[in-house]
Formats: sequence, structure tokens, C-alpha cells
Amino acid sequence: MNLPRSVILLPEELARRVYDAKTLAEIFRTTRCAGFAAAQAAAGRGGALAGVEVAFTGWGCGAVDAGVLDALPGLRAIFYAGGTVKGWAGEEVWARGITVVSASAANAIPVAEYTVGAILFSLKCGWHYVGQHQRERRYPWPLVDAPGGADVKIGIYSLGLIGRLVCERLRPFGFEVLACDPLAVAEEASTLGVELVSLPGLFARCSIVSLHTPLLPETEGIITGQLVASLPPHGTLINTARGGLLREEEVAGALARRPDLSAVLDVLGEEPPRPGNPLLALDNVFLTPHIAGATGSESWRLGRLMLEDFRRWQAGQPLQGAVRREQLTKLA
Repeated sequence: MNLPRSVILLPEELARRVYDAKTLAEIFRTTRCAGFAAAQAAAGRGGALAGVEVAFTGWGCGAVDAGVLDALPGLRAIFYAGGTVKGWAGEEVWARGITVVSASAANAIPVAEYTVGAILFSLKCGWHYVGQHQRERRYPWPLVDAPGGADVKIGIYSLGLIGRLVCERLRPFGFEVLACDPLAVAEEASTLGVELVSLPGLFARCSIVSLHTPLLPETEGIITGQLVASLPPHGTLINTARGGLLREEEVAGALARRPDLSAVLDVLGEEPPRPGNPLLALDNVFLTPHIAGATGSESWRLGRLMLEDFRRWQAGQPLQGAVRREQLTKLA
């Protein structure tokens, strides 16, 4: 059998975070693999990689620019064990007609799970009680008028891959789910069991609003202080998407004026945040360090999905994670 030649465009330490031993062994068994190499290091290997057709990579690969691609003139497909490809796939990748495949579908699973967990905890005002205990070092009391889990409205901003998955995961709980997505159609909303509303309507009507839209020129700074201030009593804002969606100073001001609200933020505009970021000083803001996506053993799902799609690519079958250039500029 004429096996395709491949390279793993990552240092070995990073590669093993997303490709488990079994997956790596299968890559080496089913391809003639040139081994591990950081993207920019590959650019310095002269003609040694000229015959490579397939690159496996993942988080931390660095920019795949003209210099890297010149070292891989035969490259036909890149399998990326990560989420969005915006950070590394430059225009040259698309100009050369290289197939780009992402493991976004596998990374969406833990993000959706994190989101559902945060929503359920928020409905009991759990963040309020945790914060009170941490501040005052006493039994958190008195009780507040939490939204609870019956007859409650949950808001989802964007019905992209993760937003849809969150809606599906919420269905067994019987919540009324509202969504804002300018590209969604009534048939899609009906299938998901959600009501389409405007962004102001989402915040004004929902006890919990969870953000899942990509960061684009149209969405940068779209979450204003006014929107956050319109949340119902003891409402919660959850952001696992991108920090740049928030006008952070405005949102911090709204949260300072509304101590009954909570914000669960897994992402910020600057990570780690500068010391003067006003969100850091608020008792009703709860930060996690960009952990909603795959961590630990969850990360191996990404590499396994890329191996599955590589097999599909070899067989000429449709790819689960194929990425088109135009997808990177869409809201959903």
C-alpha cells in the first residue's frame, strides 16, 4: 500500500496533549510520518518535508504561513486537533487550496457541559452564596430569591455549533429557551425548541444569558452595560465564547450597580487580565481561566476526531470537521 507521507506540526510535548498514544501509533502505522516539528521549525528543514501531503496539528502549532507552506509544497490537508482555525490559518493556506479540518465538534462538547453546569448552578444563585462565604467566612445567609428551575427562561446568544449543543443538553430540564441569532431561521429554531428574539429581548426576558457567538467586527463589544443591567433580578451572564464580546468597563459598572446579578466569565478580552481590569474587583464576578474547552483527557477526543476525518479524507468521504474560508466571517 502506498501510504501518504505526513508530519505532526507540533512539538512532541504539545502533540501528546491532544493525540493519545493509541492515536499517535495509528498515525505512524497508516502514514509515513516524518515525526514532530513545530510549524516554524518545519520551515527550516529545507527539502526534507517536500513530499508531505498531510499535516496533523493542534493547539500551540503557531502560524502556518508562506514560509511553512513553502517547506511543504505537496501539502494537501491539515488536520487541526483544536477549535477555531483563525489563529493559525493565514490567507496563504486558503490560497493554495489546502483542505482544512478542525476538531471544533469535539471541543464543543466540554464547552456545552461547562455551560449547562453553570446554568444549573446559577438558577439556585449558587455563585452568590459561594461569593458570600468566601468574603465573609461564615454560613451564607439569608436566602435570596433565586430564579429556580421551573417556569424559567434561559437565553442563548448564537445558535452555532456550541449554542445548538447547549440547547439540546437543556431540553430534558424543560426550560423555556430563547435564542438570538440573526442567521437562524424559524425551522431551525423549531427543531431546537427555542424562540427567536432580539438581543435586548434576550437580556430583558431571561434569568440566565449564555454567550456563544464568535468574535467578529459585528459582535465586538456588542454586550453593553445597558444590556447587562436589563437582566431580571438575580440574573446571570455566562460567557464561554470570547472576551471581546463585552464592553468590559461598561459591564463592570452595571454589575457594580446591580450586586444581585452574577457574571460567570471563562474568557476575557485580555488573558490574563491586566491588574486594573474592573471586573477583577467585583464580588459578583466569577472567573475561570479559559477552561470550558477540552482539558485533560477530554483533549484526546480532538486528536481521535482528526484521525477519523483523516480516514474519511483518504476514502474520499465527507469530512466531519471540514472548514471553509467563508465560515470564519459568519456570525453562526
